[in-house]
Amino acid sequence: MLQAILYDLDGTLLPMDNDYFTKVYLSMLAKTAMPWGYTDPEALIRAMWVGVKAMVTNDGTKPNQKAFWDTFSHVIGKDASGDEEKFNDFYTKGFMDAKAATGEAPLARKVVELSRQKAEHVILATNPIFPPVADASRLSWIGLKMEDFDLVTDYCNSSFCKPNPDYYRAILDQFGLDPAQCLMVGNNVTEDWQAAAAAGIPCYLVTDHIINPEHVPITCPNGSYEDLAAYLEQL
Repeated sequence: MLQAILYDLDGTLLPMDNDYFTKVYLSMLAKTAMPWGYTDPEALIRAMWVGVKAMVTNDGTKPNQKAFWDTFSHVIGKDASGDEEKFNDFYTKGFMDAKAATGEAPLARKVVELSRQKAEHVILATNPIFPPVADASRLSWIGLKMEDFDLVTDYCNSSFCKPNPDYYRAILDQFGLDPAQCLMVGNNVTEDWQAAAAAGIPCYLVTDHIINPEHVPITCPNGSYEDLAAYLEQL
């Protein structure tokens, strides 16, 4: 039995074209936020992206949540931290309409339940740039809950992001895991395979929505969603 199986969410458990989904969801957020005083949609989206960059480059000295809101506030030109609950409310309500920009995942529950039989821990290693409520919403679209995982990384409980290998090392340290006895399942060559490998974690790449802009030759185990289920069966 493995010590842990880690899963990426967007593009892996939750089928989607990341670029299209992000465009749809940010457009929804910008429209929702106009009554909150964010009357320039382009300025809001620009500030969001700079905030995301602050999280991706976070060096572990602060939670991603603080890295985001400090940077977002600086770019937008006001202390926006007081609006966090409004954003969270969006992620539990209006954000749900973004499900239309994702695909169906009839095997999601099966592979997670199968992983429970194959590993001591099952972890949702989604890039921690969202608040927990946004992770819960996206999981609900594929019939899963936060409680289905021993850990869901989010911007509150994480101080690193993919593709920093320290993101994976922090998870390993939290559970006292031997990386060689774990498996990362993802769809992004850089963030899921190469970053996990740098932390010593083997990877399985789901190729249905593979992200490989540099066309790196894939030498780790890989295949479709259906292939993943068969791979897990054989572990």
